[in-house]
Amino acid sequence: MSLGSDPLDALEIPDGTTVEEHDLVTDGDVIVGGQSTVEFGVRGRNVFAGERVQFGGDIEAEGDCRLDVWCDVAGNVLVGQDAYLGERVHVGGRLMVSGDLDIGDDVDIEEGFEASGWIVIRNPVPTLVFYFIVLSQLLRLGENEAADELAESLTGDSEIDPLVVPRGSTVSDDAWRASTPAHVGDDCRLHGNLRAESITVGEDNNIFGSLRARGDITVGPGTRIHGDVTTRNGTVTIEGDARILGDVSCSELELHENAAVDGTMRAKGDMRIVRADVSRDAE
Repeated sequence: MSLGSDPLDALEIPDGTTVEEHDLVTDGDVIVGGQSTVEFGVRGRNVFAGERVQFGGDIEAEGDCRLDVWCDVAGNVLVGQDAYLGERVHVGGRLMVSGDLDIGDDVDIEEGFEASGWIVIRNPVPTLVFYFIVLSQLLRLGENEAADELAESLTGDSEIDPLVVPRGSTVSDDAWRASTPAHVGDDCRLHGNLRAESITVGEDNNIFGSLRARGDITVGPGTRIHGDVTTRNGTVTIEGDARILGDVSCSELELHENAAVDGTMRAKGDMRIVRADVSRDAE
């Protein structure tokens, strides 16, 4: 995980991420910036959340779970290794920790907790905030190599990219909203309209919602969008075998000849059809 800029500067949805009933499921880590709302439950390797993050379901972490101050979890928190809860965290269900539990003042766990290891009651350092304060300082000083090393220590030795929700974002069945760019990997299955500064969607995804951005939108090969694709000032690029089950509205449109748009296509500027043989020649 190389960090040449703010580590929470984009909504990052890694390959294979799915929404299963009311849970957001990924094989890697989940990193949620402060003052965000995730109306799903979350299942991942490690789960890190900044201050005042709200979760609408259970948290299931195979490794560690770190929740900063004033976080609110509607359901249970199940942790495979260690848990770190800052002061005034609220858990609407039960907390079960297979390792050690480090817990702050005024933490409210409605259905009680169990921990197999040591239990320390204090105000633990808000780990996520600490990491990103240090990262920001390193990047400001131009120490990119040191920042990369610290980022590696955060994500461990996993080769799987983390799921990253930027600060102040909202993730729900209705909409995924971020004021940053959004990147969706390959083979994802997501529910909700995606709203971001710009949007890049990879291959073979199923998105049950629309895409809307101020800037460019790219829809990768084999991806199906069950809604409209709209950008205010950018270019929409729809690659081979992609299908849009709605309208497309943009400044400029680049459409592969094997792509399909079920609705109306509107562009203020140029509309270009990319032929398959031209794409192969370009490679």
